[in-house]
Amino acid sequence: MKFINNNSQNPIKQELETLIWQSLQALKLPQPEQINLERPANIAHGDYATSVAMELFSQSQTSNETESYSSPRNLAEAIAAAINRQLDSQTNPAIASVTVAGPGFINFKLSEAFIAAKIGELAQDPRPAKMTPESQQKIVVEYSSPNIAKPFAVGHLRSTIIGDAVANLLEAAGHTVYRDNHLGDWGTQFGKQIYAIKAWGDEEQIDRAENPLKELVSLYVKFHQEAEADPELEEAARAWFKKLEDGDPEARRLWQKCIHWSWQEFEKIYRLLNVSFTENDGRGYGESFFEDKMDVVIAELKAKNLLQASEGAELVFFPNDELPPLMILKKDGSTLYATRDLAADKFRLEHYGHDITVINETGSEQSLYFRQIFKTEELLGWYQPGQRVHIGHGMIRFKEGKMSTRKGNVVWLKDVLDEAYRRVNAISSQELTEETKWKIAVGALKWNDLKRSPHLNLVFDWDEIVNVKGNSGPYLQYTHVRCGSIFAKAAEKWQTDAVSIESYITKQIDILLNLLIQQKITLSPTEKELLRNLSSYYETLEHSMIEYSPHHLANYLYELARTFNTFYSDHHVVNEAADALADLAETTPAAHLRLLLTLATARVIAAGLDILGIETVDRM
Repeated sequence: MKFINNNSQNPIKQELETLIWQSLQALKLPQPEQINLERPANIAHGDYATSVAMELFSQSQTSNETESYSSPRNLAEAIAAAINRQLDSQTNPAIASVTVAGPGFINFKLSEAFIAAKIGELAQDPRPAKMTPESQQKIVVEYSSPNIAKPFAVGHLRSTIIGDAVANLLEAAGHTVYRDNHLGDWGTQFGKQIYAIKAWGDEEQIDRAENPLKELVSLYVKFHQEAEADPELEEAARAWFKKLEDGDPEARRLWQKCIHWSWQEFEKIYRLLNVSFTENDGRGYGESFFEDKMDVVIAELKAKNLLQASEGAELVFFPNDELPPLMILKKDGSTLYATRDLAADKFRLEHYGHDITVINETGSEQSLYFRQIFKTEELLGWYQPGQRVHIGHGMIRFKEGKMSTRKGNVVWLKDVLDEAYRRVNAISSQELTEETKWKIAVGALKWNDLKRSPHLNLVFDWDEIVNVKGNSGPYLQYTHVRCGSIFAKAAEKWQTDAVSIESYITKQIDILLNLLIQQKITLSPTEKELLRNLSSYYETLEHSMIEYSPHHLANYLYELARTFNTFYSDHHVVNEAADALADLAETTPAAHLRLLLTLATARVIAAGLDILGIETVDRM
C-alpha cells in the first residue's frame, strides 16, 4: 500500500502530461520515466513549463535517437508543434498557447476561460479547501508529544504546529484524520523525577507554585548534576522506574501528581496555540496507555523469532544487518520507548483497522529509530511499506549548540509566546482586544516556522522567531483585514452591509467571467498576476499535502498577499465601482471584477491560514 500517490490529481497537469506523451509518440521519440511540469518563476512566460526536450536531447546523444534535431531548442520546437496540432482539434482547449523559450523550455499558457472558472469556484466557496482524493484514507497523525514533568520548550513548537498543519492539510483533502498526542508519560526519566522529588522536593511547594513544571525541571536538572558526582544515583533512578512498572503505590502516586502538574501547563499552551487532538478524550494516547499492551508484542516478537538475547537485553536484529539492532527489553527486564511504540502501532491496527496509515511528526534526529520501528513492523507483518511515515523536522538550536533540559539550557515556549505578545502589543492600536493581540502573536510565531521547509535546522534568534513584520503572519492577517475593509467601504457607499455586497458579487460571477472570456474586460498586469495566482491555490494544497510540507502553502499565501497589495495600490476598487447596487451594467464590469478578485483573495487567505493553524482577525 502506498500512502499518497505522487502522480498529480490536478486535471490540467494530467492533460498537459498526456499531450506531451502523445506528441513524443507521434514524433517517435523516447519516452522518459516522468514528465516534470513546473510553475515558471516569471508568470509572463506562462503557467507551466517543462524541460523534457532538453532532458531527452541530453540523454539521447549516445543512442542517436534525436540526431535529426540540431539542438534542444530545435527538439522543443518540434514537440511544441506536435502539441499545437493536437490542440487545434479541440473545441474549447484549456491551454491557450504553447511556446518555446530559452535553450529549450516548452511553456504552456492557460486560457482565460479555464482560469476564470477557477476564480468562480474560489469566490463562491467560503472555505475553498476541499480536494477530492482518488480514495479517502484513514490516517493517524501523531504530533506534539511533550514529556510529562517538563515544560513545553521552544523545541516542542515545531512538532506541534507542523503536525497540526499536516493534519489540517490531509483533512482538507478529504481524508479521515485522527489526531494523536503520544505523551512521554512513561520511562526511565520518571525514575529520576521520582527520586529527585523524594530526595530534594517539597510537594506542597510544587502545588503552590505558579508554574509547577519549572519546579520539576529544577529537580530534574539537580538530579543530573548530583549524578555526575555520584553515578549510583542512575541505578537508584532505574530502581524507582522498575517500582513504577511493578505498580508500587508510592511510585504511582508521585507519577500521577507529575501528570496532573504537567497538564495544568499543557492545556494553557494548547489553548493559546489553538491546537487540539481527537484521541482519548483530547489528551491522546500517552506511552503509559500501552503499559498493559506490551507483553503481547514481546510474545509475538519471540514467536516469530525476531527477538534475540544480547548481554542480558532483548533486541531485534535485522536481515543482513541493514540497520543497527533495536533494543526491546533492557537487561533488568524493563521496557523502552521502542517497546511502547510497537504496542501503540499494534493497538492502532486493532482500533482503526488494517488499512490505517500512521504518520509520526518528530525531530529528524529520530530518523534511524523510525526506520528500525517501521522495518520491525514489516517483519511482524503488521504494516506494508508506505503505511508508516516519518516526517522529520530540523532542530531549533542555540548558536553554541543543542538545547538540553537536563543541563538547564532551554528556552521555554511560554516565554516565547509572552515575548511575541509583548512585541505585538508594542506596535498595536490600544483599541485591539487582548484576544486579537494573542491571535496576532501566535500567528507570527507559527508563520515564522511554517514558512520554512520543515527539514531545515533553525538557530534560535528572538528577532526571527517572533518576527511581526515583512514576511510574517501579521502581514497575512493584515491583508485579510484589508480585503474586509474594501467590502466595508463598498457597503457604506451602497448603504448596505458587507454580506450583501459579497452576495451581490457572487450572483454576478457568471456574467463577469463571461465578459472576461469575451475580452470585454481589459485586465491590468497586476490583475492578471492576481488572477493567475488565485488559480493555483488547489494545486498548491495538493503539493503541500503530498510532500507533508506546509511551507509550500505558506509561501504561496505570502505571494498571493504581496500580489493583492500591489493590485490594491494600483486600483481604487470601491471608487471605480458603480454608484448603486443594481444589476451589473457593462459600464462598470471591471470594477465589479475587482471586487470579485478581492472576495476570492479574502477567502483563499482565510482558508489557507486556517489550514496552517493561524486565525484571522477583524481589525489590526
